[in-house]
Amino acid sequence: MNEFVHLHVHSEYSLLDGAARLQDLVAKAASFGMKALALTDHGVMYGAVPFYKYCKANGIKPIIGCEVYFTAGSRKERGTRKEQPIHHLILLAKNETGYRNLMKLSSIGHLEGFHYKPRIDWEALERHSEGLVCLSACLGGEVPHHLLHGRYNEARKAAQRYQAVFGEDFYIELQDHGIPEQKKVLPELIKLAQELNVQLVATNDVHYLNQEDAEVQDVLICIGTGKSIQDEERLQIPTDQLYLKSGAEMAALFPYVAEAVANTKAIADKCNLELQFGRHILPAYQPIPDGMTSESYLASLCGQGLEERYGHLDMWQQEHTREQLHQRLHYELSVIGSMGFSDYFLIVWDFIAYAHRQGIATGPGRGSSAGSLVAYVLKITDVDPIKYNLLFERFLNPERVTMPDIDIDFSDERRDEVIAYVADKYGAEHVAQIITFGTMAARAAVRDVGRALNIPFGEVDKVAKLIPGSLGMTIERAIRESPELKGLYESQQRIQGLLDMARKVEGMPRHASTHAAGVVISRDPLTDTVPLQAGGEGTPLTQYSMEHLEAIGLLKMDFLGLRTLSIIERCMNWIREQEGEVPDFRRVSDDDPLTYEMLGRGETTGVFQLESAGMRRVLKDLKPSTFEDIISVLALYRPGPMEFIPKFIAGKHGQTAVEYPHSDLVPILKDTYGIIVYQEQIMQIASKMAGFSLGEADLLRRAVSKKKREVLDEERGHFVSGSLAQGYQAEDANAVYDMIVRFADYGFPRAHAAAYGVLAFQTAYLKAHYPVYFMASMLTAVMGSHRKVAEYIIECRRMGITVLPPDVNESGILFTPRLAAATDGEAVRQTALAGAPLEATQADKPLEAAETAAAYDVEESGAAETSAPAAEEGLQGVIRFGLAAIKNVGTQAMESILRERRERPFDSLLDFCRRVDLRTCNKRVIESLIQGGAFDSLPGHRAQLLAMLDETVEAALKWRKEREDLQIQLFDFVETPNWNIEYPDIPPFSAGQQLDLERELLGLYLSGHPLDDYDELLDGEGIDRLMDLAESPDGSRIIVAGMVVSVKAITTKQGKAMAFMELEDQVERCEVVLFPEVWRRSGELVAKGALLALRATVQQQDEGFKLLADELAPLSAASLAQLRRSRGAAPAARAGPTRSRSLQPGAGLTPHWRRRPARLQRSAARPPGLRPDWPRSPMSGRPQAPAMRRRRRSASSSRFRRRRRTPACWRS
Repeated sequence: MNEFVHLHVHSEYSLLDGAARLQDLVAKAASFGMKALALTDHGVMYGAVPFYKYCKANGIKPIIGCEVYFTAGSRKERGTRKEQPIHHLILLAKNETGYRNLMKLSSIGHLEGFHYKPRIDWEALERHSEGLVCLSACLGGEVPHHLLHGRYNEARKAAQRYQAVFGEDFYIELQDHGIPEQKKVLPELIKLAQELNVQLVATNDVHYLNQEDAEVQDVLICIGTGKSIQDEERLQIPTDQLYLKSGAEMAALFPYVAEAVANTKAIADKCNLELQFGRHILPAYQPIPDGMTSESYLASLCGQGLEERYGHLDMWQQEHTREQLHQRLHYELSVIGSMGFSDYFLIVWDFIAYAHRQGIATGPGRGSSAGSLVAYVLKITDVDPIKYNLLFERFLNPERVTMPDIDIDFSDERRDEVIAYVADKYGAEHVAQIITFGTMAARAAVRDVGRALNIPFGEVDKVAKLIPGSLGMTIERAIRESPELKGLYESQQRIQGLLDMARKVEGMPRHASTHAAGVVISRDPLTDTVPLQAGGEGTPLTQYSMEHLEAIGLLKMDFLGLRTLSIIERCMNWIREQEGEVPDFRRVSDDDPLTYEMLGRGETTGVFQLESAGMRRVLKDLKPSTFEDIISVLALYRPGPMEFIPKFIAGKHGQTAVEYPHSDLVPILKDTYGIIVYQEQIMQIASKMAGFSLGEADLLRRAVSKKKREVLDEERGHFVSGSLAQGYQAEDANAVYDMIVRFADYGFPRAHAAAYGVLAFQTAYLKAHYPVYFMASMLTAVMGSHRKVAEYIIECRRMGITVLPPDVNESGILFTPRLAAATDGEAVRQTALAGAPLEATQADKPLEAAETAAAYDVEESGAAETSAPAAEEGLQGVIRFGLAAIKNVGTQAMESILRERRERPFDSLLDFCRRVDLRTCNKRVIESLIQGGAFDSLPGHRAQLLAMLDETVEAALKWRKEREDLQIQLFDFVETPNWNIEYPDIPPFSAGQQLDLERELLGLYLSGHPLDDYDELLDGEGIDRLMDLAESPDGSRIIVAGMVVSVKAITTKQGKAMAFMELEDQVERCEVVLFPEVWRRSGELVAKGALLALRATVQQQDEGFKLLADELAPLSAASLAQLRRSRGAAPAARAGPTRSRSLQPGAGLTPHWRRRPARLQRSAARPPGLRPDWPRSPMSGRPQAPAMRRRRRSASSSRFRRRRRTPACWRS
């Protein structure tokens, strides 16, 4: 019976309940010959748009609906489920009005009625009932629920009210899944329908595709509820009949009410919704000045912006150049206006201007929008498209009308402020963030299913780890590609069941979350176009994902939070406060020698887009000297074009002759040495040779990148014929076209590369000129990751920047740049190494009393306004560890410390406990502070302070309680009682104990390293340091020593055991591969924290180097000597300075790892306007005007000469 239509259907978008994929549902309905199909997911409309498209593609009428949650009370009340029961109700959209009302009801449930479930009530239902068909739903519906509990009159009243609202569009729903409760209410439902003259309709509560898929739903429910299938108390569905049945099966279920089956078609005939795709629902900018349109207002703003951007440049004085700029601007404005996008640009201009007014950092641009002069003069982007030869048509093609796409980077710490501004300006009902769905990828599906099936964790974990983590990996593919996984699948029945079930749920949505950047702004209330639900930070969330929003015509904008902007912003704030002025990047030369010297040495840790090990190697070979080089390397360092990097480098250095496919293309390809690097170059070539407009050239670029044979042949004909018309030979035209096809996949948007090149240059400039500020800002940015903090502290060591331990009197919340006296610092280092207590004035230059409090309260800008003394001779730049980076120290505890410190410094542990709020800064917090070294500047060493902590806290609490009991106010209290709390006579922690505590609390060794005692030994002949190996030739044989950070044992495809371990010394970390034979011989030596010596072979890779171990031994003089003997003669000196330690004494070279880092050897060149006789800032090394020195806080710099024997506790 093909007339039957399923009207009660759940898909995978009934999250962790529905087990049927949309495509499969539609395909099976089509296979039954069904003419229509409904979708009614629980409380949401997530799948409506893709469902509609699948149905249309399969010749089936889509019926969009929802199984809503309904309360007979008020949706705004928050009673218990017993006080205010939640019922189910099926609503189906008959037409566009019904669809709009359905979206509004779904939105109301989520935004106004969410309590356990997104509930609607009678008021909402009556207001938005037009165009909807209503079914009384399953046993969870209000009418059958009353009947099930013997409340016939209440059921009748409820049915009458639905009937009053929906009239003939209300149906009483019949279901029969073999459940006793359904059998009980079926006669009652039929009787009620007859009494009220309400039509009946038969449905199946579809949750999965086939009967055998009932177990899949059971597993999904277990995943969602955190239960296992062995748990008898779990939520269980007492039937396996919730599958997509044929019309014949449904007719057989209801032979006694054939009209109920027939009515499914009658309802389907009522439903004729047609969704519109391909339209643009663009918002309107407000307010527009009187007498102006959005087009004229945009033109006026651009005219002002053009003069602001170019008026101060020499080129503006040339009439010809001014005319060219005006022509380009007029052209872009005419294209924007003809496409109807003027309001769009005004909206973006407005919120960018707001961000600038509020001091919120914005990026220079992202994607192809940097090619627009309009965007540049409006200050939407900060990359000059004229200077960098960027093409507008790559962004907005007049010959291919598509939505503009301007993605904006904001400081990740303040992005939400801009979204809040947009919501406030255009109204909350017009602005929403975009939903995204977390799906069960291969590994996640295995782990989730394993828990649901109650399979032991170790067994599940082993299987999950055998699935490669590569993008797009599936379980099916993993079984094919992994012999070990395939073996387990074929030999173990339980593993086979696990993987088979995981395959059935793989890729299904698991949860909904907020898209990282997407925001939609609508002209009309959003609920006219898309259903909404609650999101974070008070901004609603669309129920449709990004691709479906674009399909229905809503304008999507990306508000991205970029950490790099926060790093730059914080760094600039510190520079402004300490140095008196900041670099103006609009006027800083983009060929700054110091910056390019640093880039050429590959010292780019922390530099935006340039800090990977592979990129550092490229930069060392490339030796970039211009901004064009930075743009090119960003475009080339990607899979595919990476193979052309050697050719690019050889071309730059004149090592090979640069070849061009035709001499006319030299101007287009000369900056990239004959290689097509950018998509814009393809467009320029097509314009030059084939006479294409840039719009046509962009269409060609898009067409050839798809690599479809018929398209390639067609476009070849167009290109060659155009080239012939321009006077080129067919042979040359075909050769150039072949080159275009080859590079079409690799081409990168030059505009995007230029925009991100700006950020790369800015961060490199700050690192080269203001190293301490920059590294302090980098450390602050990664405080949440102990691994990244350790990595950047290692970089500080390499740069010669001291990172001081945390201190309750000196540390801010963030890592802070500071000034410290070099002589005092040396004393502190020696004392700390001995584990003795430190005096409060030893660590840093003392502050004046007036500035002690605020100088380190850096919660917002990272520094407070103070009048710290000017830099003096003998001070050096350092970085002070931030309190927020200490484990267990929360925000409220830090606020309490800073608040009390504003009054005066702490002078002892007792003084600290008396003054801070011990409810937030509790004993656990204080223990962490002591163990992390934050009390080292106060009397008592760490072991003593921990031993007396309980007594001290109790005394402080007792004193505070006595004060409260006696109602003694703080300002009346004259003298502290003379408590006699003795410092216990116990030895300090050993160096090893102290380091272990630091590692636990700070995530790294700070006051030293377990290898420090072996420094003299490791300076010996023939022993390498890890930091030197990055430039060692591939295959070099070396001997190194280090500490094991982690170890991971695996089994090879041949069933042999081997391992990977991570090894570190004081400066560097690397991976070491222990092949089966080495692991068999020496595996018992490898444990976390073990100090090892090893002989190995260097393997250089794009992502850095790794070591292939030959032999391991516990670290000792004897083991190193044995490794040297077994290696034989010392290896030949390797190319470059890294082998200077192997030279004989007296060779006149300072060992590389002892040399003052080259980056600290500052250029003699000085910025214009700075006098050479001015004193230099110890923070940045730049000449400093006297006026700048009057308002200074203590801060930090790397400009000090590194000592040959810097004590280890301070090198960190």
